[in-house]
Formats: sequence, structure tokens, C-alpha cells
Amino acid sequence: MTDSSKIRVLVVGAGNMGRSHALAYASIPEFEIAAVCTRTPESRASLMAELPTGTAEVNDYEKALVELKPDAVCISTYPDTHYPFARLALNAGCHVFTEKPLAENTAQCKELVELAREKKKALVVGYILRQHPSWIKFVEVAKSLGKPLVMRMNLNQQSYGKNWETHKSLLSSISPIVDCGVHYVDVMCQMTGAIPTRVSGLGAQLSDELPAGKINYGHLQVTFEDGSIGWYEAGWGPMMSETAFFIKDVVGPLGSASIVAADAGSRGSSSSVDAHTKTERILVHRSQKNEQGEWEQDDEYIDLEDEPDHDELCRREQLFFLDGVLQKTDLTEHQDSAIRASEIVLAADDSFRKGQTITLDK
Repeated sequence: MTDSSKIRVLVVGAGNMGRSHALAYASIPEFEIAAVCTRTPESRASLMAELPTGTAEVNDYEKALVELKPDAVCISTYPDTHYPFARLALNAGCHVFTEKPLAENTAQCKELVELAREKKKALVVGYILRQHPSWIKFVEVAKSLGKPLVMRMNLNQQSYGKNWETHKSLLSSISPIVDCGVHYVDVMCQMTGAIPTRVSGLGAQLSDELPAGKINYGHLQVTFEDGSIGWYEAGWGPMMSETAFFIKDVVGPLGSASIVAADAGSRGSSSSVDAHTKTERILVHRSQKNEQGEWEQDDEYIDLEDEPDHDELCRREQLFFLDGVLQKTDLTEHQDSAIRASEIVLAADDSFRKGQTITLDK
């Protein structure tokens, strides 16, 4: 028996993100899992053991939309499926939570947002850092550093074994700066509050295990209308260095702020999912000097007691999605930001392939 008062969610994908989102739905009283959908039973076996007894299993997404008539769909599949799966769900009258990126090009992103607004359905993209208290604080501190800002961020992953196999599968349809970059350019956009104007990108294929033309290292540079600049770097694979894989730093005329992650930055951590969001503490430096030329303020460490793990962050994402479904929050800014972040990282990938800087439309 299903409870008609609950929001019934079809969970599509049972990998790392699909698992965390499914557990979140199971823990939130307002949601009920209509079914878990994957192509093969083996890929969802471990997840099913963690979910309530009797949770349905299906392997045909379009058929499940028709037969189960879910209220919402959670998409945690490979990036090249996000656009068609989200479009099908919205046209079926479902609210949609999708992992990033929203789509493979800006036109598709805009189409999905317009369709969600036309259908009056919630559309939320998994920007997990927007739910993290320390990253929220990081953005807040950055806004106190004056303009322009210089923002430096990376997330290199020394992946091997099963993680490298997963990355190779992802790399067949997406580059690292597109897949992970949307999180960090979204943070940059929040920090500056300014319009991005141009993007340059670099890329390299560092493994002969990848198809021709597919890169596992990328670097982007973005310039904003207020003179702020930012760079982001991402590389995946067993060859990647762990010496400086975790840099999260912003500098302005009035000082700087840096995420200092001693444990997350230790050897062997770059392949850890929890390490990707872990902050531990923020180091804040203020550059104002007194009449003697000495610092007016000592450097400050900000420690936040609320340091959620990956599963808890996904639960908070789903609580945000719930507010969107119940129309308790306006999703306009969230959706516009998803389009903007996708535009930047896709332009970086285009810049690398064309060998030229890309000017963005205002």
C-alpha cells in the first residue's frame, strides 16, 4: 500500500550519488520511494539491502514513468542521460531532482528550466556545496574581501582500481572540468555576484586507456565583469599528484580566505567522496594595517561545528528539493545559477577544443 499523502520518487541510478539520495528519501517522512531504477539488478543489490523491505526494483525508465506514475524523479545516472531523462520526467508531470550537470549544452539547460516553469514543477540540480554550512560561510567571508576577487580552486583525484574504472566510464561522455567544475564556478559566481564575460580552457589526455579526443585533465580561467578572475583545475586518474589536489582560496584587496583541510588534504584522500566537500576550517587573513604598519587583526581560523558528511549533505539537498516541490522556496535563482555555471564550464571545454577564448553572452 502506498501513502497518497507522500511524494513518491522514482530513484534512477544506484551508484554513489543514487545511493545517498535514496537513503535521504527513506529518511524524510514526506517522501516515499516508488522504485529504484537501474539497467541491471547487480548494480543496485547493495543499495536495496539498505532500503525499506519491499522497495520496488525496475529496469525500464520510460515504462516506470508510465506504470508507476511517480510524483518526482531523482536522476543520478551518467551525464549524457540527464537531459533526456529530465525532459521525459517533466513531460510526464513529475518534479525533478537531477545530479549535475543539468545538460550537455546551454540550450538544453535553458529548455529544461523553461519546461519546468511551464509545467509548474520543481527542478533542482545537485549543487551539494550550496547545502554545506562551511561553504556558505566561505562565500560570506569572500564577499567581505573587496573587489576584484582572485579565486583559485581545484579538485584533482588520484583514482585507481574501481574508482578509475568509474572515472573512465564518465570520461567517455564528459570532461572533469565540466563534471566537477559546475560546483566551483557556481561558488565563484556567488562570491563575485558579477556577470562572467569570458572563459579560456586547457585540456590534456594523460592515459592511453581513454578513447581518442577524451581528456582526463582540464583547467579553466573565467573573467567577470567586475574585474574578478578565477581558475579551476580538475584531473582524474592514477597518474594525478596528491601534493596540491585540494586548493580552495580567494583573495581580495582587503585580505584572503582559504579552506584548510588537513585531513582531507592528506595522502590518499583525493579519491574519497567525503574529502571532496570536507572543509575542517577556514583561514581568514585581513590586510588592513595600523599607523605602525602592523596588521590590525591577527589571522583567524573559523571552525564550524556543523560538518556534515556526504550522506547528510545529500539529505539536505533533498530537504531543499522538498521545499521546492511544496513551493516553500523560489527556485528561480537556483535554476538561473545552474544555467550560468553550465555555460561557463561548457565554454571552457569549447575553448580548449577550438584553441581560443570564448566570450560569453550577457
